[in-house]
Amino acid sequence: MRMRPVKFWGSGLAISLLVALSASGCAKAGAAVVPDGPPLQVPVPPQRVLAPVEEVSVPPPVAEPETPPAAAVPPRPPARPVTEPKPQPPAPAPAAPPPAPVAAPRDLRAASPANAATERSVRDTLARAARDINRVNVTRLSAEERAQYEQSKRFSAQAEEALKERNLIFAATLADKAATLATELLP
Repeated sequence: MRMRPVKFWGSGLAISLLVALSASGCAKAGAAVVPDGPPLQVPVPPQRVLAPVEEVSVPPPVAEPETPPAAAVPPRPPARPVTEPKPQPPAPAPAAPPPAPVAAPRDLRAASPANAATERSVRDTLARAARDINRVNVTRLSAEERAQYEQSKRFSAQAEEALKERNLIFAATLADKAATLATELLP
């Protein structure tokens, strides 16, 4: 039998002692419970004390005198001391606004060539958007693409309304948006 050196025995003894001490600390399984005392006694609420209601006596009606007294004149406030106003320089006369130019009555005319060209280009853009939107297969679109499809149709309808109202700039903007969305949906 071989003997171990002494220094290993000391460390082994120290480790086993630590294990034993830590195990003894866990020996108690439950927490300390405070025993229940007697139930608390709730005090009785104080009695309500009502003060006696005082009766208000109404004085008997006073007979009015037959002749009304003379109307009392309210006292006049004391007169203010009169001070002479300081002379002020005369205010300059306000400048009269220039007369408004008289507008000649407007003649109703046909649309100018620039407006006609703008309207024509808006209608061409709307036709291109409608052609592209009709080429799209709606059943193969995702939810996002379907929303884009519906938005393009709404822009086209709004552009038509703007054309009816002769709002050509707004109609051109809406038509461009409708055409852009429609071309993005094409395969």
